[in-house]
Amino acid sequence: MTQKNEHEELHKQEVEDRDEDAEGFSGSWYAFPPIRNALIAGALLSIGWLVSLFKVPAYIPYAIYGLGILIGAYYWVREGWEEFIEEREVGIEALMAFATLGAVSLGQWFEATFLVFLYAGAESLEEYTFARTRTAIRALLDLVPETATRLTETDEEKVLAKDLKVGDLFLVRPGEHIPTDGEILEGASSLNEAAVTGESVPVEKGIGEGVFAGTINTTGVLKVRATTSFASNSLQKIIQIVEEAQGVKSTVQRWIDRFGRRYSPTVLVGAIFMLFVPSLIGGNFTTWAIRAVVLLVAAAPCALVISTPVAVSAAIGRAGREGVLIKGGVHLENLAKIRVVAFDKTGTLTRGKPIVTDVFSYDEESQSLLRVAASVERFSEHPLATAIVERARAEGIKITDIQNFQSLTGAGAKAQIEGQTIYVGSPGLWNQLGISLGRGEAEIARLQAEGKTVVLVGTDVRVQGLFALRDEPRQEARRAIEQLHRMRFKVAMLTGDNARTAKAIAAELGIDEVRADLKPEDKVQAVQQLEQHYGSVAMIGDGINDAPALATATVGLAMGTAGTDAAIEAADIALMGDDPSKVAYVLRLAKASQHISFQNIVFSILVLAVLIPGALSGRLSITAAVFAHEVSELLAIANGLRISRKRLV
Repeated sequence: MTQKNEHEELHKQEVEDRDEDAEGFSGSWYAFPPIRNALIAGALLSIGWLVSLFKVPAYIPYAIYGLGILIGAYYWVREGWEEFIEEREVGIEALMAFATLGAVSLGQWFEATFLVFLYAGAESLEEYTFARTRTAIRALLDLVPETATRLTETDEEKVLAKDLKVGDLFLVRPGEHIPTDGEILEGASSLNEAAVTGESVPVEKGIGEGVFAGTINTTGVLKVRATTSFASNSLQKIIQIVEEAQGVKSTVQRWIDRFGRRYSPTVLVGAIFMLFVPSLIGGNFTTWAIRAVVLLVAAAPCALVISTPVAVSAAIGRAGREGVLIKGGVHLENLAKIRVVAFDKTGTLTRGKPIVTDVFSYDEESQSLLRVAASVERFSEHPLATAIVERARAEGIKITDIQNFQSLTGAGAKAQIEGQTIYVGSPGLWNQLGISLGRGEAEIARLQAEGKTVVLVGTDVRVQGLFALRDEPRQEARRAIEQLHRMRFKVAMLTGDNARTAKAIAAELGIDEVRADLKPEDKVQAVQQLEQHYGSVAMIGDGINDAPALATATVGLAMGTAGTDAAIEAADIALMGDDPSKVAYVLRLAKASQHISFQNIVFSILVLAVLIPGALSGRLSITAAVFAHEVSELLAIANGLRISRKRLV
């Protein structure tokens, strides 16, 4: 088992259980139940204080304060009680409950209600923050139409989108949203896939290509066959993974949790000590009882406990809306440690689909050579043959009928055209036929040095011309590499392709280090060597062929995984789109999240360092301690939420 897998076994956990009242809330902030109770408690606090200004019996304002305490403390006391009973832990809620009871027992009803009001307000805002984070990612489902136009054998009918089944045919008109994932059977259109892949530029799609739920059909009419049910479409996967990820804690979060489980009982014991011991040796009981209550409030680590989760949750939610699925806080934390970024080549830096880049005809026009070659290659399933046929069709060249087609394994193909045998294949085929390449040798050497594959066309007597093909780099790849270099990352390429082709692509993109001719197990060793030389490694691949390397790297990122379950499962982070620049984006997001978390932790510790001595020395009143404590928690929450809107450059 790798070190990373051992780390995950130790640190991975189920989604955090949050108060059920926060689940899926989408109303106004003041209607959120815990916030509503806090506001009522605040109103009762004000009323009680105003009533106390008049000459009325003391029990009247006390009753109002008491009602405010019961309403304001309802949610957080219930949570603390469940934590104490089910987990046998003394949490922050228990400290606040004891502080409230202590203040009441000392006759400080206003202070007790003030404590309940501010603590309820801070806690409810924290819960509301997490609820809104979940709601924001769930809002993606609003992009899926409620109804769909299902096609029957004779007609079309309107049905609920959730009733679509795998295999159903449905129609999507211009301007409509795709109801569920599917495959285009008829038509072509431009689709806005920003909701799923994060790509803002519309994508042209035609017959045989996949479409995703929630994407927008902008131009043509599409006939689509459903490939997933509504419950398991792409948007549902995004939401499920993001919500689960927001509960998988980072190492820092877990350390703070462990610290809190030991720290809170220690504070409670310290307060009990202050309550009884000084009075036994002649101290004033009331004075030390007040200090004990103040200590319970001042030393509660609310801001420290919330310092990291709010930033991590907001970062994961933001990434999910951009088509980047981070599968837990631990992976976000590991991203901030990365020193070298390793890319697979085919399908990651390149499009994974060769195209014809050069056509050289020795005797005839290039279109005539293309017609002959495409006529032979149209019966071949080899990617190079497909590229030649597609080039001919793109130029509007009519393909000629052939006879006696024969595939020449590992070399090419041949067929008869207009009574003449035509060969299409690699330079090695012509060597086998004993035919000189003549003036083509120098041209072939030059093209191969550029990382291109050369295909020759001719008869059994002479070569008539050649094609050069290459799996071209993505337009976004160079920009992505430049961004990573500006961020001071080392960039490597790990590929199973031959060294000559790999080096040509690497030189064009500006990649620092190339390792070629690698089998899957060789890529694992290459990742381990990079880690030894440079430090933590992020590996980017297609999530299936590169699965061993993705699992070995500090962080594995699968690119272009929209609609692919296996690819999403293979990596720690899934990039739903095909844009390599998303790698730089998620690395910047991780750095920003770490910086904000660090700021919150330092701030929280400084607050405790000021409040605790103030409580012990008696310089802080209950009211001042409560105010300072809750304001610090709210500041930590607000700072953590900055990641949702922070400009990442």
